[in-house]
Amino acid sequence: MKGFNYKDYDGLGLAELVKKKEVQPLELVEEAIRLLDLLNPKLNAVINKMYEQARKTAGKKLTGPFAGVPVLLKDISQEIEGERITAGSKAFLNYRAKADSEYARRLRQAGVVFLGQTNVPEFALVAVTEPAHYGPTRNPWNLNHTPGGSSGGSAAAVASGIVPIAGANDGGGSIRIPAAYCGLFGLKPTRGRTPVGPNYGRAWQGASAEHVLTRTVRDSAAMLDALHGHEKGGAFSATPFEGSYLQVAGTPLEKKIKIAYSIKSPIGTDVDPEFREGVLKTARLLESLGHQVDEIDAPVDGHKIAKSYLTMYFGETAALLASLEDVLGRRATASDVEPTTWLLGLLGKATSAEEFVLSLREWDRAALQMETFHETYDFYITPTTAYPPAKIGELEPSSSEKFLIGTVGKLGLGGMLKKAGIVEQIAQKNLARTPFTQLANLTGQPAMSLPLHQTKDGLPVGVQVMAARGREDLLLQLAGELEQSEYWLDIKKNSLF
Repeated sequence: MKGFNYKDYDGLGLAELVKKKEVQPLELVEEAIRLLDLLNPKLNAVINKMYEQARKTAGKKLTGPFAGVPVLLKDISQEIEGERITAGSKAFLNYRAKADSEYARRLRQAGVVFLGQTNVPEFALVAVTEPAHYGPTRNPWNLNHTPGGSSGGSAAAVASGIVPIAGANDGGGSIRIPAAYCGLFGLKPTRGRTPVGPNYGRAWQGASAEHVLTRTVRDSAAMLDALHGHEKGGAFSATPFEGSYLQVAGTPLEKKIKIAYSIKSPIGTDVDPEFREGVLKTARLLESLGHQVDEIDAPVDGHKIAKSYLTMYFGETAALLASLEDVLGRRATASDVEPTTWLLGLLGKATSAEEFVLSLREWDRAALQMETFHETYDFYITPTTAYPPAKIGELEPSSSEKFLIGTVGKLGLGGMLKKAGIVEQIAQKNLARTPFTQLANLTGQPAMSLPLHQTKDGLPVGVQVMAARGREDLLLQLAGELEQSEYWLDIKKNSLF
């Protein structure tokens, strides 16, 4: 590949070179392997390498919009038949996928070559990627910081240039948060737009959606073209989209639009001035383009959103731990998982069916409020996160917290902790850094993070944009326009790699 710089191309750019026979898929795979072997020891982004399978695939006749392009999958839910998939937990170390996920099947049809699987926090439960079994993934912009989570390994791999595209999913911000921390484009689709099966008909009660992390808007749009559509057994279906997401991503918005924005945390916590400025700068830019821009908060109760999100979170963790019996051949114990995971499960066991149903009703109430809001405003803009990425280990529980978690876990005191108000404390501590992203998961709306600002220390700052359910096309149109602005971060110039 003399005179060819792999990192200069996005996924569609590499596919075009393959189509023109200017490069062979195997050459792309070998370059991706070279970069992975060079960079992964510093990043710890990839935990399962599939080199021989990738080489075999690259030697076959490949068709589709991404024919021959190396891609990484996330180590949870994105199964490949016969491959180990661990969800970042030692409990799954001996588990092998029984079939391709529908997500992986559709990517195969798009022509990609699977290179391996990326690191995730245990069961994708938190917004940093530091699983006890695999160790922390580091941010390519600054190795002392987290790339976020739960799609942190995917974000680090794309931001460092190992691959142009990596699989991701988002149940509370897990696409958008790593995108914001790593200077990438990250779109969470509308509920039911992309497949989550066949093992499940719904993921996190519909809060979680599958998609990708990319450096360019057009790669994300073309991937959405490849992934979207009805799924047999899926619990939800998004409003059908008959056009091409790739085409709309390159089409300017036809009319002057109405935009609302807020720089306030929905749970009343602080927001770093740099992250408020990222939104304000974007608002000024959009206003200069002739759009109507108003500062106004979303018409929802942020505290109720946080509490209903956590109710689902606890319940899903408890159900997951119960289902480990099918994997382990026995009931799970505290020693099978990380202490915080076990504690979350105990809180889930202490949550009643009544509480769970009432929390889901809160989702529906918020969805109606936001749909009504979007009858006036096309977009709602906030910071993606409230603070820069934490340093590696910064969010680890303190010694006293670890003692409390261990004691509670051994004695099974989840109910007592709930009554003592520990849920509210967990909400404040864990959501203070990332209070903006959960709303779109509960309402089912599409939302994206755009790399439009940077801290004085050189770390990326994401700006989140939400639209009405089913309107990924509007988000991609806006993203395509803003990608041409001077504010869009050039990752090739700024990332350490």
